[in-house]
Amino acid sequence: MFQAYLIKYAEIGVKGKNRYVFEDALVTQIRSNLRRIEGEFKVSKINGRIFVHTLSEYNYDEMIDILTHIFGIIAVCPVQVIQNHTIEGINEAAVAYVRDNYEDKSFSFKVDTRRPNKAYPLTSMEVDARVGEAVLTAFPSLRVDVHNPEVLIHIELRKEDIYIYSKEIKGPGGMPVGTNGKAMLLLSGGIDSPVAGYMIAKRGVHIDAVYFNAPPYTSERAKQKVIDLAKIVSRYAGIIYLHIINFTDIQLYIYEKCPHDELTIIMRRYMMKIAQAIAEKNDCLGLITGESIGQVASQTMKSLFATDDAATMPVYRPLIGFDKQEIIDLSKQIGTYETSILPYEDCCTIFVAKHPVTKPNLNIIKKSELNLSEKIDSMVEEALATDEVLIIGKDY
Repeated sequence: MFQAYLIKYAEIGVKGKNRYVFEDALVTQIRSNLRRIEGEFKVSKINGRIFVHTLSEYNYDEMIDILTHIFGIIAVCPVQVIQNHTIEGINEAAVAYVRDNYEDKSFSFKVDTRRPNKAYPLTSMEVDARVGEAVLTAFPSLRVDVHNPEVLIHIELRKEDIYIYSKEIKGPGGMPVGTNGKAMLLLSGGIDSPVAGYMIAKRGVHIDAVYFNAPPYTSERAKQKVIDLAKIVSRYAGIIYLHIINFTDIQLYIYEKCPHDELTIIMRRYMMKIAQAIAEKNDCLGLITGESIGQVASQTMKSLFATDDAATMPVYRPLIGFDKQEIIDLSKQIGTYETSILPYEDCCTIFVAKHPVTKPNLNIIKKSELNLSEKIDSMVEEALATDEVLIIGKDY
């Protein structure tokens, strides 16, 4: 069992004078996420390094699963702590480390020593040579390759502890959640919007979400599908406040009063208006959608222009230049794909026009919306009053 984990980050390291803000945010995220598993842990920031020290028994697989879902981490390195700080103790620990962690002893290796403790009596190169010799003597089937080793054995000589590790488990990268404000995700049951939420959260943005429900045209299973997608995204993004809005009456009213080839655009415009109203109440700085140029009729440049006109706050579309296969690949990578393809339709697919307009004229769209003027404002208020808020990820 490993006594510690070295947490590696990349982008945070170039933040200059503000670096400590991002490091502290990452430490906070790690501490918060580790509360989800059994065990006692100490998360510390030491001379530009972040370590998780294990203070009790714990489940290794759960530990790795938690740490590799935290934005800001590019790699997790399971570490053995060397108790005997003499070179003989380090040699002994290195031999034991290779014996216990590598069943096949036929690889090439190199020892790479980092020496923050400049008072240590040997230089980094001397430690490299002494440890390499000890490992090679213990396992003659190994071979040294200083240029392109298959295994790189890292040793860190610190004043308090000496560490040895060789494995780096890839993390998601990005920035710690919460370091770049908050935004509202328009979350559907499709493939695209969960991926869009993931990508914006990866840039350090805390996300909340809104889902437009259309009972009885959509089932409880469709609603649960969206909740399940939010749970998957929350593993990376942290707690998500999911707002569920009953949109049925507005959709039926638009269906009754507006030209059918404009249905999708007008419905999307009112979704944007409602999403913005919720976003403003919750201190969000923008809206997030999963749209990609040209993917469907409502996502042509003119359609997006007409949709954006309904909102005054920024609309972030991280998938705007992706093709469908790229989005699918990413959804599989983050674990949302299998849930997204479950055959439970949402409100967008139920009320889609047979022949939607692909090049809507904004003036014509606004003229059509005048047909709604008698009731639409009160219906929007009624829809906002149906807001059901679920806290996703709180007990994950």
